[in-house]
This record gives sequence, C-alpha cells and structure tokens, in this order.
Amino acid sequence: MKQSSHLKPQDILVALKLFLLKERPRLSDLAAELGLSQAEVSGSLKRAIGAGLSRPSDGMPYPQALREFVMHGLKYAFPAQIGSLSKGMPTAYSAPPLNKKILGNEALIWPDADGEIKGQSVLPIYKSVPLAAKKDTALYELLALIDALRVGGARERKLASSELEKRFSK
Repeated sequence: MKQSSHLKPQDILVALKLFLLKERPRLSDLAAELGLSQAEVSGSLKRAIGAGLSRPSDGMPYPQALREFVMHGLKYAFPAQIGSLSKGMPTAYSAPPLNKKILGNEALIWPDADGEIKGQSVLPIYKSVPLAAKKDTALYELLALIDALRVGGARERKLASSELEKRFSK
C-alpha cells in the first residue's frame, strides 16, 4: 500500500516537536506531550515521510525540508482562520518572541478556556496546539512565529521569518 503524502495540520505539530527534541521519543511520550493519540502520531510520522519532510529510517524531520515548508508553504496548505473576539493564549506577534518587537497591535490569541488575554482569535493549526504550547516554551515560540507568517502583514512576516531562520539554523 502506498503511503499518503497529504499532510494534515497535526503533522506539522509532530514534526516541529521532533525537530526541537533532536531524537525520537517513544510514541506514547510524544502523544502525551502534544495532546494527540498514539495513532495520530504514527499517522503523522508516515505522512511526513511520504511528503519528504522526514527520514524514512526514524521519522525525524529533515531540518531544511521542514524549514522550507514552514517558511514558504504552510500558510497556503493550512491558511489561518480568524474568529471572533475571545479569551485565550497569545499567538503570532502577540506572543514571544515577537511581542517585544511589535507593540500596539490588537492581541491575537488561540481560543483557550484557561486564557486570560482577550483578543482576536486565530484558530491554531491543530486543536491541541495550546496544550502542547503550555508544556514546551520553544514549541510555543515556533508555533506563534508560524502564526505570524500566516496572519501578519509584511513587517510581521519579515520579523517572524528572521526569528524562524535563527531557530532552524541551530
């Protein structure tokens, strides 16, 4: 049977987490960290391999391929969906690291029942993103930067691209 190369949003969440970890953990640990089932993680690994984002040997992402997709393809494959005013967790230029560089804009948030910031809601690339972001600061920053690429204007996208380049070149 041929592997599917049609990426799903959770595949990006899994690939980014693995990129940050540098080595593959057990599926159960990865699933717990990301708020996914083991079956979802397994499917994500297979799709990322099929799409050429990850190594067939262990499912770890190719950093350059992941960088290229995140920087140039993600906003087209998974366009941002803007919702109503809500309370939630800051994202895009309202979250670190861009919140220190871009001031005065209306807050952008991922809707989250525990959130304390009110702002314009942006649906995250996958429903478990806020949970995963609360557990891992580095992952939170990557996901927020990706949202800045998805929803920001030229200035926000330029700053987000620069920050992402730093992270992918480590």
